[in-house]
Amino acid sequence: MKDFLERFLVDQLGTDSSALVKGLVALTNVFLILVLAWVLLSMTRMLLRALNSKMVARNHDTEERKRIETLTRVVRYAASVIIGALTVMLILAEIGISIAPILATAGVAGLAIGFGAQSLVKDYFTGFVMLIENQIRVGDIVEVSGKSGVVEEVTLRYVRLRDLDGSVHFVPNGVIATVTNKSRDFSFALIDVGVAYTEKLDQVRQVIAEVAEALRVDPVFGPRILEPIEFMGVEQLADSAVVLRCRFKVAPAEFGPVRREFLLRLKNEFDRRGIEIPFPSRTVYTRSQQS
Repeated sequence: MKDFLERFLVDQLGTDSSALVKGLVALTNVFLILVLAWVLLSMTRMLLRALNSKMVARNHDTEERKRIETLTRVVRYAASVIIGALTVMLILAEIGISIAPILATAGVAGLAIGFGAQSLVKDYFTGFVMLIENQIRVGDIVEVSGKSGVVEEVTLRYVRLRDLDGSVHFVPNGVIATVTNKSRDFSFALIDVGVAYTEKLDQVRQVIAEVAEALRVDPVFGPRILEPIEFMGVEQLADSAVVLRCRFKVAPAEFGPVRREFLLRLKNEFDRRGIEIPFPSRTVYTRSQQS
């Protein structure tokens, strides 16, 4: 095609215009390369957009849709970089600039940058894996690298958490070795109740069951509780109390509100029925001074 175009232009312009012919051929090829790159980018974006729409339509979870959109952006960016790099190399080769020295220089520079940016590369790679495996989603309550809180943002570079104090933690993905997700599918509200040794445990258990059932039918807290309260027995014979352990199976991330509301209602019911909640006390005797 290139030789045919050169012969056609030579026949039209004359043999003395070979330099002009080569320039026109190179310019034409550059134009064709740019058009082909634009078409390829457009087709890639259309394909990714169609694939993204199809996957989003199958998932009604808002956070799952966000994860799919994030992955789509990553793939689109990578495709744009690859197509752009190939386009630049083809154009340079077409206008007569050898790309071999450029590739060699880029290889050396890339090696040097790679050694200095290992942590950054690790952050992006780990972030991509976490998004693929759906380990963390926005709104989850997690613990990573000694920090815990609600996930506000998940990127390829870092995870942003906000703890109970309102402090925001930016945790690089590269330092995340273990993810403890406390709000995936369901949670447990674990509750320890201490009563005096003089109390009848069967009666205490009955009161706990009544308070738990009242909480389950509550219009505000009832939808958050997935199953009836589970008694796990006597957890500890402490110095001043018998500790009973129980738990609720609740909706994701609802263990805190359910636990606090249950303890509030249980304390009021214990007070109403005269059930003692002991606390450590100390009696001090003083010797009267003799004159």
